[in-house]
This record gives sequence, structure tokens and C-alpha cells, in this order.
Amino acid sequence: MKSIVYFTKKIEPESLIKLYQKLNVNLEPKIAIKVHTGEEGNQNYIKPDFYKDLVNYLDGVVVECNTAYGGERNETSKHLKLLERHGFNIFETDILDSTGDLELEIPNGLVIKKNYVGKNIEKYNSCLVLSHFKGHPMGGYGGALKQLSIGFASSNGKSYIHSAGKVKSQDVLWDNIASQDKFLESMADAASSVINYFKDNIVYISIMKNISVDCDCCSVAEDPCIPDIGILASTDPVALDKACLDLIYNSNFQGKDHFIERVETRNGKHILDAASKLNLGNLEYELIDIDD
Repeated sequence: MKSIVYFTKKIEPESLIKLYQKLNVNLEPKIAIKVHTGEEGNQNYIKPDFYKDLVNYLDGVVVECNTAYGGERNETSKHLKLLERHGFNIFETDILDSTGDLELEIPNGLVIKKNYVGKNIEKYNSCLVLSHFKGHPMGGYGGALKQLSIGFASSNGKSYIHSAGKVKSQDVLWDNIASQDKFLESMADAASSVINYFKDNIVYISIMKNISVDCDCCSVAEDPCIPDIGILASTDPVALDKACLDLIYNSNFQGKDHFIERVETRNGKHILDAASKLNLGNLEYELIDIDD
């Protein structure tokens, strides 16, 4: 059976609430809302005012984790100051690994058998993965699966995923980067641990706006290369990522070749195959336009 992915071309704050309601899932309080709040200097991240109505509607907490590379988000104290500069202090926020790591087992992992997420995840009963869909310098693209894996991983966890389980220290990460496919498979493994943690209390919305080949984690990012497309939502992160990619691959947008080159030179779609093998979702989907 195909998974359902809902779509709207209307990139407006109220569309987020409409799409969430279409999913017909009532997330249990207390709700973690995972977003990407943007590195210092990045111009493409989605600004907090766009999320405000949905966060208030759900009475959720905006959550993030520290990074495993230099910048303004690799330490909690700096990260919190950046959240304020970027305007996210209008919400209750939580740096999940500010209190350390929580180890999640992945007995059926393709590459890694455990994942390290921010310990504060234990404070939440449900989750909305609210992704800004765009390219990525290492993963090829960033969507729901990347938010589930790298997004929820602590600094140690990010190092563990990038190294395919060799190290969990950012101090030695860059000497232990895994092969590309092992990295992508490790991301899928890590995503599975977060999905298994929240079970049925997790849903996904992806915003296709400001679509650059670079991630919001880049302090110096390319400007968007294709037009804004819309917002999509699903209870299936694999179908959601696949639908977002298909909207670009099947388009006539000037600049799409540049985006596709970024995805394919990183073998970015391999994460979809790995996630499918782990039964995280369905590669077959039905796209339902809620504007019709």
C-alpha cells in the first residue's frame, strides 16, 4: 500500500497547521518540535515567525542539538546565544544534549548498532520533525531522514554517525570519516532509533522554500538555485523525502540540474534505499494536493 503525502503550494504559516490536521494524528503532550535554527551567517534557514502559529497551536518546544564542527552551535552556551540572535527566543527552546547523551540501541542496524542522542529527548512524549528541505554538502540533500539522524544526534552522536561507528568525539572526527555509503546507511540506522523511540507519536512536515544546494548548517551557503515549491507532510519520512526529491527531479525549473548534481555526486538517494531496508517507510506514495 502506498503512503500518503499531503502537499500545498501555499507557503504560509497557516498551511503548516492545515497539513498537520490532515495527518489526523494527535501528538501527545509534551511535544518536541525539531527544526533547523541555522548557523551564524546562513541566509537560507526558515525564520521563527514562519513556525510561530504551529508551535503555539501544538504548545510545543523547539528542540535542537549541538554540532560536531566549529561554529556558533557546537557548545550549548554559544548555541543558546545564537538561538536568541536568530529570534527563536520567542519559543520555549531546548538544546537536547545540553545535559549529555542518551544511548539508543539499534539491534538491526545496517552499520551502527547504537546511536547517541541528546539526553533531554526523555522529556518528550511525541515529536514533530519540521524540516527545511534543501541540499547538503555531505549528505546530498537534507530532509526528514537527516533531521531524524544528524538532527537528533548529540555532538558525540554526530561524530559517531559520520564515522560509521568508529569514534564519538568531534576532536578526532575528521580523521575518521566513513565512506559515503556507510555514512548514509549510518544515518538511516540513527533515524530508525529515533522513530523507534517515539513509535506512533511522530509526524513529519517539510518546507520546500529557499532551496539551496547547501544546508542551513553552512555559515557561507549558496543562494537558492530553484524556485520555492511548497510544503509537504506525512507520517512516513521515507515517502516524504522521496516526494520532495521527485518534485525537483520531475520539474522544469532552471537550476534543477545544479541541485541534482549535488544529490547525485554524494549518492544522496542511497539513504532512501537504506531506510526502506530498515522498514522506516515506503518508497511508493500518493501525493495529495490539499489545494484542489
